[in-house]
Amino acid sequence: MTTLTILPSNTTFEAEPGATLFAALKAAGAAILSKCEGKGQCGACHVFVHEGRKGLSKVQRAENEKLDTMVGVSSKSRLACQAVLGNDPVTVEVLSFV
Repeated sequence: MTTLTILPSNTTFEAEPGATLFAALKAAGAAILSKCEGKGQCGACHVFVHEGRKGLSKVQRAENEKLDTMVGVSSKSRLACQAVLGNDPVTVEVLSFV
């Protein structure tokens, strides 16, 4: 298990390595937005990863291309539906809520 902390609520819980951030956030009860059912097309599940970025899967081409079309992204930006958890603790800021 890995520790996942959600900002701004500062909620911490245990998540299964190998799960996407989106799935882990939903399992924890976080009301994160998605319009494309986790296919990396809508960008609604955009999060900032404040800690543990190296513990997540690498950004793939499709995710990078989607992030390039969005306003307000930074080097901490990920699409929660595309980022897969590893074993390291991760802290994310959820930007859009249902």
